[in-house]
Amino acid sequence: MDFIELARNRYSCRDYESRAVEQEKMDYLMECVRLAPSACNKQPWRFRIVADEVERKKLSECYHREWFLTAPLYVIASVLHDEEWVRSDGKHHGDIDVAIAVEHLCLAAAEQGLGTCWVCNFDVERCKQLFSIPENEEPTVLIPIGYPADEVKEKKRKETGDVWF
Repeated sequence: MDFIELARNRYSCRDYESRAVEQEKMDYLMECVRLAPSACNKQPWRFRIVADEVERKKLSECYHREWFLTAPLYVIASVLHDEEWVRSDGKHHGDIDVAIAVEHLCLAAAEQGLGTCWVCNFDVERCKQLFSIPENEEPTVLIPIGYPADEVKEKKRKETGDVWF
């Protein structure tokens, strides 16, 4: 599959099959995350895989949506604030770096036949408590991962002329 086809096929999956994701596929996804670029190559991120039933139940306390419970595993992507690059005007780039790495994860998952969805509207403080996340680390995105049980939805996109000028 070429990149344009991959980009067209990747969507926000909100229904997953119950079958487990193979370890080889997770290893591949994490290697793709590891290779993601970041400002000044700081790589200010930490990715936690949440797969066992107890941990999955804990994570569901941070985001209360029925569809979210269908995923067989999740990743908590966090920014490490004490490792992020800060521009001379004070702008922190950790969120940008984590976003790049998360999209590497999502595109790699789509290539492997897996579905993902960015979840940013979750209880960050509860997540930090439940997973004993240190003060310098901020959970930024939850990513459910699994084999899609739904189908690709048509995505509304800007016209090319509205993007480039």
